[in-house]
Amino acid sequence: MALIAVAADKGAPGVTTAAVVLAAVWPRPVVLAECDPAGGDLVYRFPAARGGRLDPRRGLLSLAVAARRGLQPQQVREHTQTLRGGLDVLTGVSTAEQGAGLEPLWGPVGIALSQLPHTDVVADCGRLGVDGPHYDLLAQASSIVLVTRHNLGEVVRLRERIPALAMALGKRDRARPAFSVVVIADHKGFHTALAEVGQALDHGNGRINVIGGLAYEPRTARQLRGEWGGRLDKSLLARTARDVAGQLATVRPAFGGSDFSGQPALPPPDPVASPVPRASRGRHAGHHAALPAAGSVRASGGGFALPADQPPPATLAQWPAPPGERDPGAVG
Repeated sequence: MALIAVAADKGAPGVTTAAVVLAAVWPRPVVLAECDPAGGDLVYRFPAARGGRLDPRRGLLSLAVAARRGLQPQQVREHTQTLRGGLDVLTGVSTAEQGAGLEPLWGPVGIALSQLPHTDVVADCGRLGVDGPHYDLLAQASSIVLVTRHNLGEVVRLRERIPALAMALGKRDRARPAFSVVVIADHKGFHTALAEVGQALDHGNGRINVIGGLAYEPRTARQLRGEWGGRLDKSLLARTARDVAGQLATVRPAFGGSDFSGQPALPPPDPVASPVPRASRGRHAGHHAALPAAGSVRASGGGFALPADQPPPATLAQWPAPPGERDPGAVG
């Protein structure tokens, strides 16, 4: 099926929360895979399906050992575990040192995840750094979802990171990567945030697909970490995640489905026309599960540059386009 890689640039937290909530509301059978080379913490955050703790010896590390002897996609299931509530997970490495030990195997693991039979994989790939072996896994993703907050600095860094990411993937015969951006924004300015980030990233050129947003709800995010109980299904975070998951699952780009120097596979949605839902919009086709109480997770089956004598802009919308990317209708 499809490998959906979720990542962010430096200084943009929220990747793990985004990956967990997207997998929890995914409208098809799915596995949540921890593929952050810096290390993950799912094994400490969530209980196993039958109580107790997840086995730290079973997951990405054991899968990587199997990959040394040759790996078939169907073998991935032998290394997954199930969280209380029903979400299947492939737990990651615990430390950056363990992640470094996997350097030759990120590519084979990515191939196996991308070809898992009858199941999509949502991979938490952490924060993007310089080109390295872990990019071999990103090169196998059918879609790369970049998470950012409605913050000028983060959006600028993301815009500058995407050409470097596209170049790195191009070296791996992935010349036309499919990028989608998800914005974490406060519900009070949700529509405006999506519109401003979309404008700052592409300035109307259609280069990057801002596919939607996730409501910024710290309390709900803490529930996903299992800090206290309560139903999460009707939270804004869950409902906006359901919209994003539905789009990612429906608009599943094939390899080469998007061109950084041209048009995306499909036009980005109009953020203003996609308001934060006031009530649950219902499940997508094939979706049969809701977000459970805390402690359990259930699954469904060029750069910006200003002249030195000018102050920085106050808002994202005021940030100028890079040289060579002016509005074609502009005069002068």
